[in-house]
Amino acid sequence: MRVRALGWLALGWVAALAGCAGVSREPVNLDVRKTEIRNYVRAGDYAREIAAVAAEADRWIAQRAARGGAQLTMVFDLDETLLDNLSHMEENDFAWIRDRWTVWVAEARAPAIAPVREVYRTARRLGVDVVYITGRPERDRPGTERNLKAIGCDDYAALICKPDAEKGPSAAYKTAARKRLAEAGRTIIANLGDQESDLSGGYAERTFKLPNPFYRTE
Repeated sequence: MRVRALGWLALGWVAALAGCAGVSREPVNLDVRKTEIRNYVRAGDYAREIAAVAAEADRWIAQRAARGGAQLTMVFDLDETLLDNLSHMEENDFAWIRDRWTVWVAEARAPAIAPVREVYRTARRLGVDVVYITGRPERDRPGTERNLKAIGCDDYAALICKPDAEKGPSAAYKTAARKRLAEAGRTIIANLGDQESDLSGGYAERTFKLPNPFYRTE
């Protein structure tokens, strides 16, 4: 998961504002933003929005699968789409610390985001193949595979991880991965993710955007 943590985002905005002529207004305090995010989660709004998007995706999968087609496939992102890293983020005050993240992935303890797991189950029950396209690097494959097995989501056609040496934006990498799937004959009927970079670039009949107030990937 290549992320810009909240703290670094705030610093980036401060620097950008400082460089803009005539802009002197102080940004909203970072601690205030963190409190807003925690309240959004604790009030249940985050979970309700996830459930609403997942229900829409589930309905579409059922409708589309009934029409049939060649190699029907659904693409899922992983982090904050199917795998819930919130406890890890809260433990680190929403900062992304590479060494701690590496340990977290290796431990394979992220729980499933339950409504999205139901979409996965619907897809498999209806014979739709599942492909995961994640921003996690290839070196994180072993922990990722264990985590998917632990949450009962290990019946998939492919787990596509980002090459360890890849430095480009996630949007380009994920678009290229979907293009390869389509060129191999797969019909990607849905693409589900929490970032615009998961969904942009085409090669899917429908896209479904989950909320993510915690970080942004490009």
